[in-house]
Amino acid sequence: MKFRVDKRAPGDLRPISLEPGFTAVPEASVLIRMGRTTVMCTASVEDRVPRWMDSPSNQTGWITAEYSMLPGSTSPRFRRESVAGKVKGRTHEIQRLIGRSLRAVADLERLGPRTIYLDCDVLQADGGTRTASITGAYVALALACEELRKKGDLEVIPLRDTVAAISCGLVGRRPLLDLCYTEDASADVDMNVVMTGAGRFVEIQGTGEEATFDEEELAALLSLAKSGLRRIRSVQLAALPGNQAFAHLHQR
Repeated sequence: MKFRVDKRAPGDLRPISLEPGFTAVPEASVLIRMGRTTVMCTASVEDRVPRWMDSPSNQTGWITAEYSMLPGSTSPRFRRESVAGKVKGRTHEIQRLIGRSLRAVADLERLGPRTIYLDCDVLQADGGTRTASITGAYVALALACEELRKKGDLEVIPLRDTVAAISCGLVGRRPLLDLCYTEDASADVDMNVVMTGAGRFVEIQGTGEEATFDEEELAALLSLAKSGLRRIRSVQLAALPGNQAFAHLHQR
């Protein structure tokens, strides 16, 4: 039975696409669309690490992320945080989530003493912007590593696995996957799940919105999320080059 606002079944993903090479300046870029949510993810490389890591003995790299909602991504217009003079707590939270999700599958020693910055800019928001950012940023990161490998700066792709994220929730007490904004705004329980290709969780963020949930409902939501993330992984892998450098990821 299709009772959702966009006629999807409870376990259906919104249409998802990944467009590598969306911009030409950074080492890698990806435009991700999940339904109407659209995020531009770019990866930029610097041959140095943050000051707190910088020492003659350090040979370990760093991966970090920045996230922003562009003014035209919402209605009414989203005010730029730079104009407001303060980055909101929500933005800090999402940036940290993206960064640690990517570092969870990265071999920072093999990356070497360099930093890869992932910038996730929301062009259009309709729910799931943080999860789309993680999913798209992973592909941008992998493509940036491939550019470094082709230049001879890396011997191998320093990624142990894929990682992706998806939202789910209880809306009218019904478990639904990949919530759009209307569903997210009315959810009894809202959850974001970050998982590796091997099926290991990086993070589970679940919150009752003036509601509670039990173990059976939690299990139903995690089952939906795992099913959706397996499908998203296949889309991610299809966006990566089919060469030997990525063979270990395809074999997962």
